[in-house]
Amino acid sequence: MTTQQRNTYRIAIALLFCLVQAAGIGLYGQDRPRAAMKRVHQVSADSLAMADSIAAENKKKMLEMTASPKIDEPKAPTDSLSKDMKRKLWVPNPVRATWLALIIPGGGQIYNRKYWKLPIFYGGFAGCAYALAWNGKMYRDYFNAYRDVANGNLTSSNVTDLIPPSYLQHVSQSQLVETLRRRKDTYRRYRDLSIFAFIGVYLLSVVDAYVDAELSNFDITPDLSMRVEPAVIDTQTTTSHSSNKSVGLQCSFRF
Repeated sequence: MTTQQRNTYRIAIALLFCLVQAAGIGLYGQDRPRAAMKRVHQVSADSLAMADSIAAENKKKMLEMTASPKIDEPKAPTDSLSKDMKRKLWVPNPVRATWLALIIPGGGQIYNRKYWKLPIFYGGFAGCAYALAWNGKMYRDYFNAYRDVANGNLTSSNVTDLIPPSYLQHVSQSQLVETLRRRKDTYRRYRDLSIFAFIGVYLLSVVDAYVDAELSNFDITPDLSMRVEPAVIDTQTTTSHSSNKSVGLQCSFRF
């Protein structure tokens, strides 16, 4: 084989090798984008899954932060709740309260469940009863002494128990009779006033029981208010039939 033939074979082999290499590079280039796309899709899927998990976790934490706290309240027994409801819904009857107050002193206050008023009225009854008993006793003593002195019996026990003997020796019978009469009339007036005071306390307890029962369901709300605000007042004169406006204060009551 000559030198020219050898060179030709070498060139042909080099060209063939180049061809094979070019074909391999082409095939590798065709497969490389597919692998790259696969990697891109895999990375995007992983990132989306991670983003979804982060969003779900954030949403869970946000719900936990904004949710109202659970407070474990002790359960009250049903019996106490029913009693409280009955106590709140109970409304006294004015007629029944009046009759109880008429029959039993202080009975209306007991029926209305205003027990704090009982010492006031019972104290008034006790005070009036004591005054009535004391003034009645003094009136009887001075009446008996006045009767004995008027009859000329100055040594009776009714007279000596009230007036000392030294005083009897320095006054006349007419002066003694006048003194005993004034004192007798004074204690009789006090006795009568004690009776009227007792009746007054009794009637006051009846009226209080009726009014308290009548106003037990009276509406007391924050709407009961008074408001003072500036206002424009329209003043009109009768002669000129002209209206003048002036600024002032307006007081309004709300019921």
